[in-house]
Amino acid sequence: ERLGIPCYDEEILQRMAAESGFAPEFLKEQTELSASRNWIGHALYAGMFTGNSYQDELWNLQNKIITELAEKGPCVFVGFCSEYILRKHDNCLRAFIYADMDYRADRIVRLYGESEKSPEQRLNEKDKRRRVNYQHYTGRTWGQAQNYDLCLDSAALGVERCVDIIISCYK
Repeated sequence: ERLGIPCYDEEILQRMAAESGFAPEFLKEQTELSASRNWIGHALYAGMFTGNSYQDELWNLQNKIITELAEKGPCVFVGFCSEYILRKHDNCLRAFIYADMDYRADRIVRLYGESEKSPEQRLNEKDKRRRVNYQHYTGRTWGQAQNYDLCLDSAALGVERCVDIIISCYK
């Protein structure tokens, strides 16, 4: 917002839904699962279309959408392996924001409320899905500093200070 440039997060899911015919809720879950996770669905889907799993097809669609949006001009992507997808683009600033579990657990409850699962369990499950998906499609380890230009601890710095640093680096 402060840079006045588009930020894409849920919008990517909406575009993927429009182009694939899958529901956004389904896509949200599937974009964080590796192709090795649901082999029955893959077997059923693969024979009907391209030979790829539906998750591989979604990965290809995600790549296409992110690349198209990036080519339109300055923008911000939140997740979706976008730093990997745009790795050959020289004019990208790749940032990874992290925090310790206590900070993240508190934040998830403040933002999304309580659930049957503890915040730590919810975060561990989501992190595991992200790690597996990221490894599967990029061949890299999720969260490793060498994959990014900038890594910031939002628990230590605060969210607003992280934003300030990113904006400073961008300019």
